[in-house]
Amino acid sequence: MHAIGVDIGGTKIAAGVVDEKGQILAQTRVSTEPDDASSIDRAIAEVYRELSKDYEIGAVGLAAAGFVSSDRTSVNFAPNIAWRDYPIAARVGDLIGTDVPIVVENDANAAGWAEFRFGVGRDASDMLMLTVGTGLGGAIIVGNQLVRGRWGVAAEVGHMRVVPSGHYCGCGHEGCWEQYASGSALVRDARAAAVARPREAAHLLDLVDGKADDINGPLVTMAAQSGDPLSIELLAELGRWIGEGAASVAALLDPELIVIGGGVGAAGDLLVKPAREAYGQALPARGHRPEARIDLAALGNEAGIVGAADLARS
Repeated sequence: MHAIGVDIGGTKIAAGVVDEKGQILAQTRVSTEPDDASSIDRAIAEVYRELSKDYEIGAVGLAAAGFVSSDRTSVNFAPNIAWRDYPIAARVGDLIGTDVPIVVENDANAAGWAEFRFGVGRDASDMLMLTVGTGLGGAIIVGNQLVRGRWGVAAEVGHMRVVPSGHYCGCGHEGCWEQYASGSALVRDARAAAVARPREAAHLLDLVDGKADDINGPLVTMAAQSGDPLSIELLAELGRWIGEGAASVAALLDPELIVIGGGVGAAGDLLVKPAREAYGQALPARGHRPEARIDLAALGNEAGIVGAADLARS
């Protein structure tokens, strides 16, 4: 059975028709307004009509960045989109006017499930997925099952508090892990370093004509890959935070595999190597227990589409 997977971002949605082997048969993108929830509904209906012209669709999966209700029909809260107790499945169903099942899933859960089923985790039974992008999302697989929790909001690992009275987080608290282990953290620290350490940041500043506020994550990665010492240091610090936090999660869950996905994964070993080192150093009882493998995700930006579609079928 073919299913449509929709990955909903702040400014666009990406959607595709996915077969039972996790292959995307057709794909499209549509721009949206994060402050207008109804524009997102209309965009999803638009891509459904476009993609269902040539394929028989048995289910629709929506990957949403937010806290999803336990019945997988609504988004209870989203930090970057105007969703508050929002019945998105019903709203989209009314627009497309069919009885095709519409299933809502947290976007990190969708990406993690895709990696577990079709990507780097397909031979694992217990896995932690970390999506390192603007924020830090998580997905947990235990005994081949996706862990959603009693109320559907499990695996929000980015909101574990790691620094008391630390950086303010969009969830309303301070010191959350994602404030130190995310693309946003990388950008914040890079801009601060450009102001405080301009001589060491000369290469980064040259790339943005001296405007520290124009520094972004991909630029830091590019500079690090070209050998810039400060950018390498910044990515190593990000990797350290990822590894240390992952060790805390491992103390609770004991996964066999930890997968790093999201846009920051483009840094490759510049991020993963320090994450592995920090993970090993912070792991309780190291040397007396097996250690999880830490790998980069394999499916890239399509993971949310593939996972949402596959979960909608199950």
